[in-house]
Amino acid sequence: MIGCRCPVCTSDDPRNRRTRTSAAIHLGNATLLVDTTPELRLQAVACGLDRVDAVVITHAHSDHIMGLDDLRRFGELAQKAIPVYAHPSALARLQRIFEYAITDPGWLWFGIPVIEWHAWTEPVEMAGHRLTPIRLEHGNLPCTGLRVDAPDGGSLAWCPDCCGIPPDSRERLRGLDVLFLDALRHTAHPSHFTVEASVAAIRDLAPRRAYLIHMAHDLDHAATEAALPACPEVADGIRLAYDGLVVEV
Repeated sequence: MIGCRCPVCTSDDPRNRRTRTSAAIHLGNATLLVDTTPELRLQAVACGLDRVDAVVITHAHSDHIMGLDDLRRFGELAQKAIPVYAHPSALARLQRIFEYAITDPGWLWFGIPVIEWHAWTEPVEMAGHRLTPIRLEHGNLPCTGLRVDAPDGGSLAWCPDCCGIPPDSRERLRGLDVLFLDALRHTAHPSHFTVEASVAAIRDLAPRRAYLIHMAHDLDHAATEAALPACPEVADGIRLAYDGLVVEV
């Protein structure tokens, strides 16, 4: 946090050094990027990410989209336009903010993002995996979570930035191997789950494993994780995510 000298912001624990929330999901021989944070370049270099085959944008808040310009490098490496999937309302904002992005692959070597824009309201297939949009409540700007189902039956869901999960979405989030769910802090927020609310939702959805994501500097990693309640509904428990975390499904 800019201008903050709290114990978390000055912590020596690398798990307390948080960039904005995103994920790279490896789907066999393809890689799906979820959101393009302002730190995308730094995140990619730190994690050795040099391939992106497609991108899902959960919503058009700046902390989730302002690294989209860096897709130009992934397009150059792959020598192809990068498909970007988002809800139509988020897609309209992206196209307005990044109006200079083009769709002609002939410009791949000219330092310009070359994008294939896709409105995402129904499941799509990528590398044999099913990508299902999940409607989430996030204050005045709804967010779209992601469920991934693999050909072998494995499943995960990525649900950042939410203060509520509609009933139809809850049904789409059952039977997961791994659930990643927003948990901003302990005190109430108008558009994000608290840790308590996130844990309650996880108990209801009963995935095999769960990770809390999108934490603010209010939460010390070690202390928060140690205080999480035991949840018999979640076979392998609830943990806090951190930058650089790798999870196998």
